Amino acid sequence: MTLEKRIGTHVIDVLRHLPVGIVDRRARPALDDVVDGRIATFDILVVKHDKPPPGTRRPWRVMCENETGKLDIIFFHARDDYVSRMLPAGERRIVSGRVELRTAGGQKARPQMAHPDHIVRPEAADEMPTIEPVYPLTAGLSPKALRRAIEGALQRIPNIREWIPDALIQKQGWPDFATAMDKVHNPVSEADLSPAAPARARLAYDELLANQLALTLVRRAASESMPGRNFAGDGRLTAALAKSLPFSLTGAQVRAIDEIRQNQQAPRRMLRMLQGDVGSGKTLVALLAMLHANEAGAQAALLAPTEVLARQHHATINKFLTPLGIEAKLLLGQGRSGSAVRKQIIAGLADGSAQMVVGTHALLSDNVGFADLGLAVVDEQHRFGVRQRILLGQKGEGVDVIVMTATPIPRSLAMTAYGDLDHSRLDEKPAGRLPIDTRAMPLDRLGDVVTRLGRAIAGGKRAYW
Repeated sequence: MTLEKRIGTHVIDVLRHLPVGIVDRRARPALDDVVDGRIATFDILVVKHDKPPPGTRRPWRVMCENETGKLDIIFFHARDDYVSRMLPAGERRIVSGRVELRTAGGQKARPQMAHPDHIVRPEAADEMPTIEPVYPLTAGLSPKALRRAIEGALQRIPNIREWIPDALIQKQGWPDFATAMDKVHNPVSEADLSPAAPARARLAYDELLANQLALTLVRRAASESMPGRNFAGDGRLTAALAKSLPFSLTGAQVRAIDEIRQNQQAPRRMLRMLQGDVGSGKTLVALLAMLHANEAGAQAALLAPTEVLARQHHATINKFLTPLGIEAKLLLGQGRSGSAVRKQIIAGLADGSAQMVVGTHALLSDNVGFADLGLAVVDEQHRFGVRQRILLGQKGEGVDVIVMTATPIPRSLAMTAYGDLDHSRLDEKPAGRLPIDTRAMPLDRLGDVVTRLGRAIAGGKRAYW
């Protein structure tokens, strides 16, 4: 039961539990030349047992030797029958484990090995692994139990037809699935643990392929089970907003707006990612989509991950809406806005008098309902995840969903991580905007980042941490 709880209930769950390291047991040094803390294997003769008196905390010590020196094998809280059976006096055994060197009175003491990893008879030496994989473990799951489960799972891999094209297999030098699984669970060097190793690379490709196939099925199921609605607005609000702007939309904004509008008027629900750097105009594109939903008589909501971002979006959107005589509402958590105002906004969303709202997680509350939610915009998608996106999308019938992010995700990675979403990218800056310089810094350079922030703040600039 522990195995099922910790790893999973299916054979593939066990196979996907990959090793994170190896133990090399090939070293067989002379006992007089062992290195403290190293893993080593020895062929020894069991000389005698020093059994601790009952009720004491002394360890059980087994004195052993071979032609190169002496070795003490130590057991704590050992069972009499186990130690005597595994290491009978006068017989030879092969033991493998971590060797420790203790000193006493300034003199080098004989090496010792506490609780050997392996103890076998000389005639069964082939049963001891020379290179042993190391797996991540959890409480209640022993290495030996896990290894037995993995060996059993490897034997149960069926003979199935290859699903990757032969040309790609040959180009990448990948093994077939069964061989790849066998190799990752039986590494012979550190190189076999690398993500670039052919066996691991092949399994990584399988996982990505399976993820994309699953996302395709999810999208198809969502499209079939949750058909969209035709939000065909008359254009009066979007045209009025575009006319009031003191600047022209970029080509990327026009393209994204057109893609979104086509989705809003399509018979299936929209699930689209809107990606662009800070300052690329994502909020304006989202606002035009929200107004398009309003034109069709539906409501629109924008969900932000923090109160700071919610207030910022609310202020920006209302600045654009002022010439149109429209106001977006702001809904925050309890205690973050006046109780009477909050109740009024919730009532307006329920009866349809509030057509547009910006808010935090408060929008996901059970007591917040919509008369007819047509569009949900989720800002900073990665900070919410799929569950919150679904929750907001379920507060209406056939709700279209746009997720916005400023994270600079390469298109190929975006398609991999968010394959259930269509993708619009704002790759142009409005006129007069400086280019965005995006850098990834390692944690060991955190001090440099803080220093740069300090200089920026001292120079009158602002920072968001």
